Amino acid sequence: MPMSYFTIAGVQMQALHHGDNTEAMRHRVDALMSRFPQVQMVLFSELMPLGASPHHAHPLPSHVEQFFCQLAEQYRIWLIPGSMFERTESGIYNTLSVIDPSGQVVARYRKMFPFRPYEAGVESGTEFVVFDVPNVGRFGVSICYDMWFPETTRTLAAMGAEVILHPTMTDTIDRDIELSIARTNAAVNQCYFFDINGAGALGNGRSIVVGPSGDVIHQAGTGEEIMPIEVDFSRVRRERETGLRGLGQPLKSFRDRQVDFSVYRFEHGPSPFLASLGPLAKPQRTDIEEY
Repeated sequence: MPMSYFTIAGVQMQALHHGDNTEAMRHRVDALMSRFPQVQMVLFSELMPLGASPHHAHPLPSHVEQFFCQLAEQYRIWLIPGSMFERTESGIYNTLSVIDPSGQVVARYRKMFPFRPYEAGVESGTEFVVFDVPNVGRFGVSICYDMWFPETTRTLAAMGAEVILHPTMTDTIDRDIELSIARTNAAVNQCYFFDINGAGALGNGRSIVVGPSGDVIHQAGTGEEIMPIEVDFSRVRRERETGLRGLGQPLKSFRDRQVDFSVYRFEHGPSPFLASLGPLAKPQRTDIEEY
């Protein structure tokens, strides 16, 4: 009989924007597991281990990743230590590692949508990642700007994801919009959505955990916070069967659609409208002419 309940802790913490934060993360896990021993999975925010500079990129596997593998094995937890910049022959990626309770890396996910044009010099990943916690359920992962593209979360849901784990590093004035996007992604895909942000130099906080009907289970403040949340997989499955609050059944309706979304197909090239939008570049200052 599969287990219905599973406890996930999001960690919203302050850390160095450039530098090694791994020891501070270990202290957070030590304190978390001492206080909340029921926790089975821990999720940190984007780029937390080594900060937000691609200069800290390194190949994976690495000694930093192994550090987190040992931590996961020590506490017998699933651990997603945010993401790190990964250096490869083809370029630098923003990569998330999924570590199981035996300390094994079971998946790595490369961010599909770097925050261009601001996240410069970072390549786009192309592979969706879901993973199963045995006798519990299926999880999907995405990173920060990925969630602004509904096709990414929809794809994870179509692959069976019941919980989306979404580390982010947002320190900008659009965080309030992201809170709405997180709720929408949860509702239209009928899944739990854990959107965990950093604090201080690595984010302006306000992490949010959303239930499968778009309900806010918890929204953090702007400071440090640990958020142990018990999710109920039977709730996801029931709402996908009977509808969001007994109403809409968006996943089934999407499955049974008649429309073909051909505008998204690469072989056709971008639509004439999208092609007309100009280059993906930072806006430049327009100087006022002197008269």
